[in-house]
Amino acid sequence: MGVFLMSLLLAFGIWLIHNLSLDYSDSMSVPVIAECNIDGHSNISSNSSTIAARCRTSGFSLLRNKHKAKKSAVRIRFDSKDMHQKDGEIFYITSAELGNYVSEIFGEGVRLESFLSETIQFRFPFENNKKVPVQAVTVVSFKPQYMAMAPIRLQPDSVTIYGEPFHLENIDRVFTLSISLDNLKSSAHGTVKLDPIQGVRMSDTEVSYSLDVSRYVEIRTEVPVLPKNVPAGTRLAVYPSTAEVVYKCTFPLSVDPSDKVHFFIDYHDFENSIGGKCVAHSTKIPEGVIEYSIDPEVFECIEEGKQ
Repeated sequence: MGVFLMSLLLAFGIWLIHNLSLDYSDSMSVPVIAECNIDGHSNISSNSSTIAARCRTSGFSLLRNKHKAKKSAVRIRFDSKDMHQKDGEIFYITSAELGNYVSEIFGEGVRLESFLSETIQFRFPFENNKKVPVQAVTVVSFKPQYMAMAPIRLQPDSVTIYGEPFHLENIDRVFTLSISLDNLKSSAHGTVKLDPIQGVRMSDTEVSYSLDVSRYVEIRTEVPVLPKNVPAGTRLAVYPSTAEVVYKCTFPLSVDPSDKVHFFIDYHDFENSIGGKCVAHSTKIPEGVIEYSIDPEVFECIEEGKQ
């Protein structure tokens, strides 16, 4: 008798495993709390919504789903482009877009046949927020005769921060963790995390950076500094009347800027100056010049009256 019962139980177990291994078409439902980075709103929905669909999967998956449906809601992270605003704090996602999240919602090995609802709604409460720029913290060095062609670029270059008003009011920017780049001789790029702030949530936790690097050649030249836009009958003297300009140009040199660029003091700047001290302006700088410096930087100007 005992052997018979054991054989019966073994046969039932084999039958059950076989049948649960087969694929079936049935309805599945999962309560979901949505996570989504929506500008100006909480990143977690305040409600849960049940997502129901007709799916084809194994009997084991169906049993797991029935058990999961009785438990607390699962959190699913949705892309913000898939979440559409209906009104104020109410957002919805369509069945077409939900198709991209079948595995996250129902589990691996589940094949979607159709969703039972065309749209699913979530509520994302408004949160105190403000947009601030991101400032890079850099420690950068270059090999001899190499330099950056422009300041380091960040993407995104600003983020939205969330928190209590007393936290936000004194924050005018956020910083990256240190970007350390040594002995560069070629352009650099990568990602860097943002320095977290206690009590504040950021719309992004990291940003991408890029730094264009080029080999350069240095050109030194002495140039006259002349007055410009001086009224008729008036003479404006500039001291000193010459300056040394140092150009840093991309290598190989395509054009010599010393033949193309002229420096001048604008009379309108003199009129608005304090004590006649003015900064020189230049004509258009040709392409290929990364940067230049002029010595001296400030000139003393004297109006010598009618001629």
